[in-house]
Amino acid sequence: MNDDTRTWALFHALDRLPGPHHLEHPDGFDHPAARLRAARLRDRLSEDFGWPCDLDEGIQDASYSFSVHVPARATEAGGFLAVRLSNYGDLAVVTTPAPGGHEDLDDAVCDGALSEADHVRVTTALSDLGHRLVPQRLLHRPYDGVTWLAAEDCATWWTRFFDHL
Repeated sequence: MNDDTRTWALFHALDRLPGPHHLEHPDGFDHPAARLRAARLRDRLSEDFGWPCDLDEGIQDASYSFSVHVPARATEAGGFLAVRLSNYGDLAVVTTPAPGGHEDLDDAVCDGALSEADHVRVTTALSDLGHRLVPQRLLHRPYDGVTWLAAEDCATWWTRFFDHL
């Protein structure tokens, strides 16, 4: 089974978790623990990039609660990075200055939006802290899950796990 197949299976399993109708998080979501993990990621990225990173924790009405921002001046390519942490499982996604413009981080490196060294920094930090990085190319596919979002024409897996609802 390849990584994309495993990721699809994980998306569908997380999609079926019992939870409230609003879809912001599954039952049992531990917001204080998630905040602590997000703060650890912010601290790790601040150390690895050598510049203070910001933690956006005021996110509401969304399927993610935290986003860590690496400032453009800290990256080799000169563009900011943002890491969104989903409220479902340990899913994480990294965006470059053109969110949705890169299928994955390898594509961002090829396009010059991300250096190889910064790619390694962010993916290593996510892996070391137990997050599962998912490629944008999978997230931007139409949502075909089991929730009411399936009736929305413009819903994607990004909407389900990383966006405002």
